[in-house]
Amino acid sequence: MTIKETEQQIIDEFSNFDEWLDRYAYLIDLGRECPQIDEKDKTEQNLIKGCQSRVWLSCSYDDGLLHFRADSDAVITRGIVTLLIRALDGHTPQEILDADLAFIDTIGLKEHLSPTRSNGLTAMVKQMKMYALAYKVSAKC
Repeated sequence: MTIKETEQQIIDEFSNFDEWLDRYAYLIDLGRECPQIDEKDKTEQNLIKGCQSRVWLSCSYDDGLLHFRADSDAVITRGIVTLLIRALDGHTPQEILDADLAFIDTIGLKEHLSPTRSNGLTAMVKQMKMYALAYKVSAKC
């Protein structure tokens, strides 16, 4: 499935909810499905700077594809990072770099988060794209 197809799937899922309280509850449920980071990877190096809560993100590279794992000490944040992983996991560095992640605005996620959580969302996307850039560059060496 392409990133765009996954984004559309997420948009369709969120369109089932009229109220933002229901969407928050769905985010909490999604957080339970988060691909868990190994405890040994909960390091300062994997901690995303700029998040209100503590969010750890690790990335591995296998057969040209990136795979993400994460955890957070906040359930809504864990749900948000799960959405990002769902959209970007299993894709090439270039596909991730090219992804605009328009679903974030389409579902109204940024506008319904507190400013600090919104900054955290931006930091998560930035970190995932930085991993993609790093693996793209290292694969060319």
